[in-house]
Amino acid sequence: MSHPHPELGPPPQLPKGGLRVTPLGGLGEIGRNMTVFEYGGRLLIVDCGVLFPEEEQPGIDLILPDFTTIRDRLDDIDGIVLTHGHEDHIGGVPYLLREKPDIPLIGSKLTLALIEAKLQEHRIRPYTLEVEEGHRERIGPFDCEFLAVNHSIPDALAVAVRTPAGMVVHTGDFKMDQLPLDGRLTDLRAFARLGEEGIDLLLSDSTNAEVPGFVPPEREISSVLRQVFSSAQKRIIVASFASHVHRIQQILDAAHEHGRRVAFVGRSMVRNMGIARDLGYLNVPAGLVVDVKTLDDLPDDEVVLVCTGSQGEPMAALSRMANRDHQIRIVQGDTVILASSLIPGNENAVYRVINGLTRWGANVVHKGNAKVHVSGHASAGELLYFFNICRPRNLMPVHGEWRHLRASAELGAATGVPQDRIVIAEDGVVVDLVDGKAKITGKVQAGYVYVDGLSVGDVTESSLKDRRILGDEGIISIFVVVDSTTGKIVGGPHIQSRGSGIDDTDFAAVMPKIDEALAKSAQDGIAETHQLQQLVRRTVGKWVSDSYRRRPMILPVVVEV
Repeated sequence: MSHPHPELGPPPQLPKGGLRVTPLGGLGEIGRNMTVFEYGGRLLIVDCGVLFPEEEQPGIDLILPDFTTIRDRLDDIDGIVLTHGHEDHIGGVPYLLREKPDIPLIGSKLTLALIEAKLQEHRIRPYTLEVEEGHRERIGPFDCEFLAVNHSIPDALAVAVRTPAGMVVHTGDFKMDQLPLDGRLTDLRAFARLGEEGIDLLLSDSTNAEVPGFVPPEREISSVLRQVFSSAQKRIIVASFASHVHRIQQILDAAHEHGRRVAFVGRSMVRNMGIARDLGYLNVPAGLVVDVKTLDDLPDDEVVLVCTGSQGEPMAALSRMANRDHQIRIVQGDTVILASSLIPGNENAVYRVINGLTRWGANVVHKGNAKVHVSGHASAGELLYFFNICRPRNLMPVHGEWRHLRASAELGAATGVPQDRIVIAEDGVVVDLVDGKAKITGKVQAGYVYVDGLSVGDVTESSLKDRRILGDEGIISIFVVVDSTTGKIVGGPHIQSRGSGIDDTDFAAVMPKIDEALAKSAQDGIAETHQLQQLVRRTVGKWVSDSYRRRPMILPVVVEV
């Protein structure tokens, strides 16, 4: 197995007849999926998603792939293939199309409908090409064949990309549910056919590679939901991803069976379920779904609310309910169902929400105490089966953290893929397929790009470090006026503290130290404002560290008169 090294430099020029694969997101993380294929000077992008922030990224709304490596090549992009409509695969598209709005988007009916609705909010009208399983389209020099895969959203596709350099298959996200609610199976016959033709490089979903066995069928959740619905005495509140159409369908079925009305809460949930209903992916009996404003007129035992926030997102509806910051107030006897998995890194936020809901008297049903979720990603048993069907000549695990990528690589090796033809890469690592062999050839920039409100890319790691310090340690500001001629203090120091845990009266102890330091600097002929500010910062910082063992942000202001 080959893997990247920190000393990797920029890749060399792609050999003639070679195919270059550059993942800009989705490797070493769950989210931000984006892969760039290059052949003959032309580019094809598969997916362009977002990553959601964690606690150590305060104030951040979204994290995008880094477009730096393709920014000066936007005219070379022949299209963006979208494998399915989840945010971690389509959420970054509006930000890329801001830079070049006429890049064609290729995807299935539901996927394109979801991205078109999102782009409408950004006032972008995209060029789209609707495809479905079995379709084969030439996109520039890339001959793309689309295959049906089963996932936790309808209309998911894998794509086989043929070029003179060989055939690459990108699975997107998939599992092998043998009893899917919509009857749409992962097309193993098509994958077997491609395997017979010869898959030169397989990029395979690795998210559940550590999980043994097979993923249970989605329909097994229905019986659990019926039990919960039958025992619930008051309102039922369900939190789910806003694009999990299959899960919402089961909620609607259970509500209809138990004589309850359903209201969608949250802009993305209302929008996506409206799209799914209009396109026929969601079967909604007449009169079942009502506006949330009408719920006050219904008895509590006839109400179901479907909202976002299953991952503990602070601004999502469920988190706000837990914090008593939402128009819907949780009361004793309400039942809350978290119908989703825990994305790695979100555990603390989710349990904080569960505790908040429980505090107000809700009965919280989640994956830890009931079978209300099954994964959308193939487990180890399915991956073994899949690799044996595909028989790839080269394997590159994608979509997963390092542990997932490594586990997927080991499964590939167990099915006979040679060790030297298994490539474990990470974001930005360039893999070239030349003469039938895939190998790492270099690395390009692929860091995090932060979205903070309307700002894209302006917030840096240094900014986040400052935010963390402010949040953890607080801030101390010092204002001093000095004589520009003598360097002596003529005003202040005035010291204020916010969030540092130090009382303002305690700063009397450091005042003489500031006076002494500035007097000495005046004797030494130091008069430049920046130097004086740094001197004040060091003096106060040392005193705080010695006295309190704390490291707040220190903001000195020195004014000369």
